[in-house]
Amino acid sequence: MTPLTCPPKPSPGDRVAVLSPSSGLPGLFPLPYELGLKRLREEYGLEPVEYPATRRMGSTPRERAADIHAAFADPEIKAVFASIGGDDQITVVPLLDRELIRAHPKPFFGWSDNTNLLAFLHESGIVAFHGASVMVELGRPGAMHPQTAESLRAALFTSGAYELRPAERWNDVNRDWADPATFDAEPETRPGGGWTWVNADRVVEGRTWGGCLEIVGRMLMAGRGVARDLSAYEGGVLFLETSEELPSGEEVFRTLRNMGERGLLGRFPALLMGRAKTWSFERPNAPGEAAAYAAEQREAVLRAMRVYAPDALVVFDVDLGHTDPQLVIPYGGVVRVDGPARRVTVTY
Repeated sequence: MTPLTCPPKPSPGDRVAVLSPSSGLPGLFPLPYELGLKRLREEYGLEPVEYPATRRMGSTPRERAADIHAAFADPEIKAVFASIGGDDQITVVPLLDRELIRAHPKPFFGWSDNTNLLAFLHESGIVAFHGASVMVELGRPGAMHPQTAESLRAALFTSGAYELRPAERWNDVNRDWADPATFDAEPETRPGGGWTWVNADRVVEGRTWGGCLEIVGRMLMAGRGVARDLSAYEGGVLFLETSEELPSGEEVFRTLRNMGERGLLGRFPALLMGRAKTWSFERPNAPGEAAAYAAEQREAVLRAMRVYAPDALVVFDVDLGHTDPQLVIPYGGVVRVDGPARRVTVTY
């Protein structure tokens, strides 16, 4: 695998690209999108630059690939943000010019379906950032969550160690983006409960790989995003999280089992498992149902880890995925998981 390098950081006043590599949802839901752009300008001092497919639903994979190429090739663009995720970015990645992107490395921020692009950049030797989409985190109703805002600021503008902290309160219940009243107040939250540690008698420090579990499974089926030589992941830190599709515990177990059978799961001596999203518009779980779903997922993860990586250090309920707040994880960057001290430190 190509050695990993960190692209230069932007500075306040710089221009940054805002793309829709997966779905043109900014065209359907302008309220959170415009709010996210406003916060990029006013809270981070950055000037967002849109591309032809950013607000267009139904754009072709080739059109979205062209936007990615244009953003990375433009010397005035200092970072790249995904507007949101989607479900077909796997069709965009084969169209990307790896050498063009490798010649113009830039920080990329995205998650969910953007796991495809994060893994592509990782294969290309570029450290990227899992988190901070324009519509979701920057476009959060009322205000950005303070932990999200602080994590993003550190990832954008600083280098060095940054300690992640468990959320004291969190949320995973969404409101209607088409309703202006949604944006009048911050989401209601509930107590966080801290992280849960397994095999916490050791310290693991290594480079990260992973992302949204459903997308990782699909990449594996397509034969993409994973190095042929699995020794590239030896000693690393795996991080995973699940989406609003609310995969069953059995589906989570089977995906991890497949990773284990491939010889991938056992390469990582540590796993950061994101807090499970337990609510969606299609499945608006009541609190008891949500707790049962999260418990089922945790047991599914442990069942797979007991077989394929029984000694791995595992941390559950890290705020790194589809729940709020969301901490930015450097994709391919160094993370230190200190079990005895119960601390997780990333390097931005």
